[in-house]
Amino acid sequence: MAKISASSSSSSPTVSKDLPPHYADAAVGFLIDMGISDEYHVKDLYSDLFRSLLKTDHVGRGHVSCVFSVLPAVANFYDGLHGGAIGAIAERVAIACARTVVAKDKELFLGELGISYLSAAPLTEVVVVDGSVVRSGRNLTVVAIEFRIKKSKKLLYIARATLYHMPIAKL
Repeated sequence: MAKISASSSSSSPTVSKDLPPHYADAAVGFLIDMGISDEYHVKDLYSDLFRSLLKTDHVGRGHVSCVFSVLPAVANFYDGLHGGAIGAIAERVAIACARTVVAKDKELFLGELGISYLSAAPLTEVVVVDGSVVRSGRNLTVVAIEFRIKKSKKLLYIARATLYHMPIAKL
């Protein structure tokens, strides 16, 4: 397993041997650009908030795994993870996952994001987010995302994202 220094935690994410290094670098680079690392500083609340939450754990071809803790900043009135935070995390993991299979010269944009809320993630709980490419073609990529409690493996939320590929201009 190759190591990539993209996580601000003491351990670096692991990268599958069968994944070309430039694909892993693109996925981890995307997460860093989005503010999920202490090494990259942007001056907006959205990136600062998620930089402090999401840590990359594993990157492989068609798969990205991240870990985060439910903090009061992203909790709702009932001390569970806020639905908007779930959507934002699902979007970032889906794009990072798609970057492991889509060429870097193609831009991606989120066309559809569906989320099923099965159970609440309680305050201070550690949650694992696993994203996997379901289908990737010339014009779109579909990614499935699961949110589970780290200790019990209890399924909390499932999401499906459809990402469209922007065509490369041929001038």
